[in-house]
This record gives sequence, structure tokens and C-alpha cells, in this order.
Amino acid sequence: MAGAAYLLLGGAITAEVLATSLLKFTDGFTRLWPTLACLLLYGVAFLFLAQSTSHGMQVGIAYALWSAIGTTVIVAVGITFLGEPISTPKIIGVALVVAGVATLNLA
Repeated sequence: MAGAAYLLLGGAITAEVLATSLLKFTDGFTRLWPTLACLLLYGVAFLFLAQSTSHGMQVGIAYALWSAIGTTVIVAVGITFLGEPISTPKIIGVALVVAGVATLNLA
């Protein structure tokens, strides 16, 4: 059961990162196809997140992992593909998010 929960959570994170990456291309939800893809992917992300909890993952852990991994990956996507600047405060912020999730998982 735990393996399925983590696999579903991985699908949720992937869908959420793809959806968030599309936000810039929706042009404020004024472009039809990027907007539809973005909203569909967010729906898939929440579906998989809900399924991961129905397969035994604690809600707090699932959400913490989903948000922390998603945040970390989307920062990397922004820097690598969307031309966003990298900075020391950004790196420290991501490290603090990861540290917070690691602490939750140890509790």
C-alpha cells in the first residue's frame, strides 16, 4: 500500500509542476489551450494527491511532500527554462522548505 501512495504522490507532484510551469503561458488565463491544459493538470494533481491519502499516506505528510518537492522543482524549472534569476535568498528559502518537510517526516 505505501508504495502505491508514494507513486500516486509522485504523479500529483509531476502534474502540479507541469501545471504551474504552464501558468506563464496562459497569459492570465486569456489563452485557451494553455489555460485548459493548466487547469486539467491541476485537477489531475489534486486527484492523485487525494488518492495517495486514500492509499494510507497521512494528509499532513502528503501535503508537505507535495508542496516542498513541487516548490523545489518549480524553482529549478523557473531558473532553467523560464529565465528566472537565481539568488542566495531563493536557495536558502528552498533549503528551509526542504528542512521543514524533513522535520515533519521525522516527527
